[in-house]
Amino acid sequence: MSGKSLKRRIHEGEIIIGRGASIMADPDELRSILDEGGFDFISTDSQHSAFNEERLVTFCNVADEFDIPVQFRIKHTRHAYLIGNYLDLGPTGIEVPQVELESTVDEAVDAFYYPQVGKRSWGGASRKVTPDQSGRLEYAQWWNENGVLWMQIESINAVTNARKIAKPGIDCLSFGPADLSFSIESYPNHFLQTVDDCAQHVVEQLKGTGVAVCLRGVDPEDRDRYIDMGITMFL
Repeated sequence: MSGKSLKRRIHEGEIIIGRGASIMADPDELRSILDEGGFDFISTDSQHSAFNEERLVTFCNVADEFDIPVQFRIKHTRHAYLIGNYLDLGPTGIEVPQVELESTVDEAVDAFYYPQVGKRSWGGASRKVTPDQSGRLEYAQWWNENGVLWMQIESINAVTNARKIAKPGIDCLSFGPADLSFSIESYPNHFLQTVDDCAQHVVEQLKGTGVAVCLRGVDPEDRDRYIDMGITMFL
């Protein structure tokens, strides 16, 4: 893996590849996935999956053995206020689903970052640890410079307002193609008629911001087409 943090690589526009894994995977199964390599982070989900906090702690502990960042999609948009609590269980990044409102982004940023950037509370025995950043202020600075925060956009409204959603503190806007397709179908005369149309529109809005765009479910053989479009992250 690169010596640079995942956050820095995202903002520098590197091509980043993620791998999904069930939060219910047992440790040996997860180790087998991680041992395959070939990806930059591993993502796990609670939005559409059974979830408990002990499972998340175990998942993150195993990923930590391989020094692989864990991106965790929270259960619901309205749970953004709990992001700090989830981070205390070990993830190095958070994805918030179905984001529509700037107020959701503000709440997520506050809960994700320590002061003086956000309002995350200090504590958590299971949070990601770094031996060289053990002090309160040192660790807070390290986290604020390395934690990765995604907003997932899954509607025409979110797509057309992507630039407003990509506020300072946001590292990536990710797509939920299935829910976005429902939204597209409800606007038969809209100028955006496909997920690709929406992705291109978001890329154009985010030029110069350093905020990446992530697509799910892209076949490896199709990545070059999306890279040419300006997509830099794939899951």
